[in-house]
Amino acid sequence: MKRILIGGMHHESNSFNPIIANKQDFQIAYGEEIFERIRENDAMSGIVQTLKKHEYELLPTVFMRAVPNGEVDTDFYLEVLQEMMTRAQTYHDEKPLDAITLALHGSMRVKDLGDAEGYLLKELRNRFPGVPIYTSLDMHATMTAAMHHFTDGMVGYKTAPHTDCTETGIHAAELTHLALSGQVTTKTSWVKVPVLVAGEKSATNIQPMISLIKALQEAEAKEGILAASYLMGFPWADSQDAQIGVYVVTNNNQALADQTAADLAEYLWSKKEEFSFNAEAYDNQRAIQEAIKSVKEGKKPVYLSDSGDNPTAGAASDCTHLLEDLLKVKELETLGDSIIYGGFYDPEATKACQDMVGQTVTLSIGGKFDPHTSKPVEITGNVLSYQKNWSRNGFLAGDLAVLQVKNLRIVLAETHVGYTDPQMYRDLQLEPEKAGIIICKLGYLTPEHEKLAQRAILVLTKGNTNEDLESIPYQWVQRPMYPLDKGFSYNAWDYMMKKEGN
Repeated sequence: MKRILIGGMHHESNSFNPIIANKQDFQIAYGEEIFERIRENDAMSGIVQTLKKHEYELLPTVFMRAVPNGEVDTDFYLEVLQEMMTRAQTYHDEKPLDAITLALHGSMRVKDLGDAEGYLLKELRNRFPGVPIYTSLDMHATMTAAMHHFTDGMVGYKTAPHTDCTETGIHAAELTHLALSGQVTTKTSWVKVPVLVAGEKSATNIQPMISLIKALQEAEAKEGILAASYLMGFPWADSQDAQIGVYVVTNNNQALADQTAADLAEYLWSKKEEFSFNAEAYDNQRAIQEAIKSVKEGKKPVYLSDSGDNPTAGAASDCTHLLEDLLKVKELETLGDSIIYGGFYDPEATKACQDMVGQTVTLSIGGKFDPHTSKPVEITGNVLSYQKNWSRNGFLAGDLAVLQVKNLRIVLAETHVGYTDPQMYRDLQLEPEKAGIIICKLGYLTPEHEKLAQRAILVLTKGNTNEDLESIPYQWVQRPMYPLDKGFSYNAWDYMMKKEGN
């Protein structure tokens, strides 16, 4: 029975967020624990189930994931890397590995080291030369030279919000299987496209992403093409690698891989000016007024996305600009409907609410992790509810509290969680179905929120995930780069990155 090493890392690292992600921010599965964490919409789960179906012996190392945050602590990363390598070497010493299949994000960065995935892949390739390596990636992966050189094939998600994670893991596992069974010899091509796109403009239910994903699917339907991916990159990491990548895997046909990747890159370049938000987008004041208008018309709940402070894109989740503006609008108090605000990463304020349900407290909220972006807001209200050790959707467990200020319900979190599912509000007895306005520190709405929303507005707030990319003071992004620069020409063949040995 052939033996396949498995493991992975999932983290999107925002270089504008001063928080350094460390061990306490991650959920880590060691060895056999990976098999105990099979779940829906998860690339690692797809890899495990598929390779088991093909009756391979799976050799689990480490799989870690966290809500996006700032860059990852160097010592912690190297500690996990060493654990992976030690386990891998032990397996290999017993009997040589036949393949390696990983579930990676692609935009994880380590303080002072840079590209986390490339560093990992290089280490694996150096230790186990000749062992094929295949990986799944997030759609918002940032391709690097190391990722290209030290893998035999990769495939990225094709949906945003990401609902095809399991399918992508299956795809990566099938590439592994085809290679090990001798049915294919993979050749890959990577073309850079000098474009930055905010994640909220790459939702796959609107143009131009609908057409771009269709182009990928048509490419994969052609004989000889095993995988085609648009890796949209991550614009909130200031690095020389930041841009879109086109990545194609073929069966032993380098010319086909290169031509397909070049064609897909040119097609994306032709669409660069079409990227737009999938919802109405306004500044704070206009968004609040539009929400009030909707509630008065009975079109509720209306969703406001606090997009500049989106923890699922690596923001600190403690920016207070929108909260300050809400507190100034007295008309909100007369609506008669509750306003839910999820929420603020503030362990101190959260724990201050423990054992205080039904009592009045005065708290300093937000502005603590990133004081250069916003300031704390002092606020007095009643503690409406408190939830111990809350966790859903893979988020790290921690306490939640709700502070009620008139008709405003503010969610406070002890851990860095994402506001991706209205079930969080139900767990806190907030009844989102009956709310007038629901505010989430989020970008585009997840399918669960979309089911509730009668209207969705993207609020162009400031923060670590500022949607106005042209206003971000990049220092390392290579130029020219659209939309930071305009009017320059592009030829995909000039941006094709050759792989050693191809």
